[in-house]
Amino acid sequence: MTSFPQIDAVYETHLPVRDLDRAVEFYRDTLGLELAYRQEARGMAFFWIGGQQTGMLGLWQAGSAPMRMVLHMAFRLGQEAVLAVPAALKAKGAEPLGFEGEPVREPVVIGWMPALTVYCKDPDGHSIEFLCPLPDAPDPDFGIGTWSRWLQR
Repeated sequence: MTSFPQIDAVYETHLPVRDLDRAVEFYRDTLGLELAYRQEARGMAFFWIGGQQTGMLGLWQAGSAPMRMVLHMAFRLGQEAVLAVPAALKAKGAEPLGFEGEPVREPVVIGWMPALTVYCKDPDGHSIEFLCPLPDAPDPDFGIGTWSRWLQR
């Protein structure tokens, strides 16, 4: 039986919110979290928790989450482990997915963070992410693309 790459920690969680502005004010001004990224057009905001390498909270205006998200969580892994996740998921009968829920053969990179990532769905349809924060400088213009494309920049 193929073993799955080691999961190091829970990296992020996401919450649906009724009022994104009010939620951003609460998490930023009341709890003191650092706003990492906000995109009005997609109705989302992300906060670092203890810095980029430690953790993240995503807030999504009701109905705006990707993958028709029921609930979402991300596990933090090392880079080599994330690169091994697609094959490990396939070997276990699960489909590796990209950011928009499309089947993928390799991880994708979210440029604004940046982070190397692969998703899958659990049996209840929840979005499970396997993520490694990358040490590279953020590149919001990259958007979201394959690991191969990231390496060719």
